[in-house]
Amino acid sequence: MKNLLKKMTAVFAAAVLTFSLVGCSSQEAETTAAAETTAATETTAAAETTAAAEETTAAAEDTTAAETTAAAGETAAVNEDLSGSLLMVGSTSMETMANALTEAFMVQYPNVTASAEFVGSSAGIESLLAGTADIGNASRALTDDEKSSGAVENIVAIDGIAVVTDTANTVTDLTQDQLVQLYTGEITNWSELGGEDLPVVVVGRESGSGTRSAFEEILGIEDQCAYSSELDSTGAVMARVASTPGAIGYVSLDVIDDTVSVFTLEGVEANAENIKSGDYFLSRPFVMATNGEISEQNEVVQAWFDFVASDTGRAVIEEAGLINVD
Repeated sequence: MKNLLKKMTAVFAAAVLTFSLVGCSSQEAETTAAAETTAATETTAAAETTAAAEETTAAAEDTTAAETTAAAGETAAVNEDLSGSLLMVGSTSMETMANALTEAFMVQYPNVTASAEFVGSSAGIESLLAGTADIGNASRALTDDEKSSGAVENIVAIDGIAVVTDTANTVTDLTQDQLVQLYTGEITNWSELGGEDLPVVVVGRESGSGTRSAFEEILGIEDQCAYSSELDSTGAVMARVASTPGAIGYVSLDVIDDTVSVFTLEGVEANAENIKSGDYFLSRPFVMATNGEISEQNEVVQAWFDFVASDTGRAVIEEAGLINVD
């Protein structure tokens, strides 16, 4: 009997233990399943959020790209219908502006070939009147003789004439009277102006240069200058002045760089703002002359002047350091 009770007790205990183990396993399984479900839910939510963000970013990028493309389309008014060629001949001072304009013009009119030759203002007007150039570039006003021969003065920009010296010169400002005296030989040493004991080397352009004509006319010293050197291009004047102690020269404002020093005149700097205001007295027109009125020219020449007067052309002129004509 005792043995039977012991066996029944042992069986009962084993059953209880087994039930407890099963219960624990079930709870652990349920906990694991719940954790797995939560993780899966969080992963799915994160994936959905990431996908939504990527879609939003892509949409924004598409919108920006579309806006950029639209803007580019507005500025790129390419005209492939017009074809032909255009040749400008003349002023070396207008080289920077003329080259920039021809490049921009041919982007808008890809079937037109535009080119420029730089031989001096007077030679440019002569080529125009002889029929070997479509446009004559002059960095000065046209003479009465040129106008009576048929050349029409089309002013496209205003340029300042900068007076330059070598970077070692301690004189930095000149009055108009001092500038006249320097170029006519009345002042021959920089010490007379408070500078170093150094001879003045007067550098200028060749006869026929638009820059020379404008410079001498503004100062009222035509045919009175005591030049040490008369050079045939703006670049040559810059190089000579930069490399010659005591040198003084005049060049177009748009070619100025750090190889030379620029005088202030009457205390006024040579810049576009001061030229517009009239405070800087050395300025002159940039002329693109035609043989007859613009309306009488061929389609390519007329398109050229339309382009020069457009927003794009005016931006090119301004970028060249010049002043647009209103």
